[in-house]
Amino acid sequence: MEIKIERAKTLKQKPDQNNLGFGKYFTDHMFMIDWDQDQGWHDARIVPYGPIPMDPATMVLHYAQETFEGLKAYRNPNGDILLFRPEMNARRMINSNKRICMAELPEEMFVEAVEAIVKYEQDWIPTAPNTSLYIRPVTFATEAGVGVHPAKSYKFVIILSPVGNYYPEGVNPVKIWVEDEFVRAVKGGTGFTKCGGNYAASIAAQVKAEQNGYTQVLWLDGVHQKYVEEVGTMNVMFLINDTVVTAALEGSVLPGVTRDSIIHILKDWGYKVEERDLSIDELMEAGRTGALKEAWGTGTAAVISPIGELCYKGEKVTINGFETGELTQKLYDTLTGIQWGRLEDKYHWTKLVK
Repeated sequence: MEIKIERAKTLKQKPDQNNLGFGKYFTDHMFMIDWDQDQGWHDARIVPYGPIPMDPATMVLHYAQETFEGLKAYRNPNGDILLFRPEMNARRMINSNKRICMAELPEEMFVEAVEAIVKYEQDWIPTAPNTSLYIRPVTFATEAGVGVHPAKSYKFVIILSPVGNYYPEGVNPVKIWVEDEFVRAVKGGTGFTKCGGNYAASIAAQVKAEQNGYTQVLWLDGVHQKYVEEVGTMNVMFLINDTVVTAALEGSVLPGVTRDSIIHILKDWGYKVEERDLSIDELMEAGRTGALKEAWGTGTAAVISPIGELCYKGEKVTINGFETGELTQKLYDTLTGIQWGRLEDKYHWTKLVK
């Protein structure tokens, strides 16, 4: 791509790397490219971070044609910039956009755009322990008009945010509320996509969980409300006896990049991994008997989040004495070691930004 650059007239003061939180600060610039039926993708540019003018009738505001992604850039011990499997985010966005009937940004253009804006804003990549630069690509309909049909124009934008831990607890167990009223997704719906509507629909359950003293929600399937699917906005895994069990990718579960990476690592270590239906009754029984050894969520933002307690219909089970499990910690240390360039990347997952 030919990428035009407009430099911000005033640059921001960098935040304290030891108190970044998550998604609170944004860099000086953002990447943008437009699409319409006549020109396809055109006018790639890096511009100052700021508001995007929008007609009140812009279709994304009315019909939610919008998808997003999430990945990170890291500094390795030598100071080089690393991305982690960005091509998988590109492919997932293509699949998300296809489901929402939106223009699809080709994989090579997605990766090139990510590399370009990260390289341009590299001074924003934090170097304090457990920090990184969060990358948020988003595509949305820009046609102005009220009427339900695929829009005729779209915008793809990438914004960047220096971040610390997603959960204030860090890599420490959290309490999870098993949701048996609201549902997140159904097969045939948009559960496998990263579209904003999925997340808007999840907020009510999240609020309910917090009101009951829980950090996140464990989602059950949308048809029977019986089978475990995701935890909050993350994929979820359970070590039951000597087998790791996670939901299969059958249309209602997000195909997580971290999920895929963890499954690869587990199998490499000789663990048996089952991608199957896991009923909440089977899970709670495993918790009662002690067969449930460890549990964790996986996702780009938090990487791995240990689960220490489940509450379902008033019954509570504690997992591993509410301590981070040995396997959970080992997985976190291994994956983050690869991502930050501290460990050998024998899977060839990291991509050097030159």
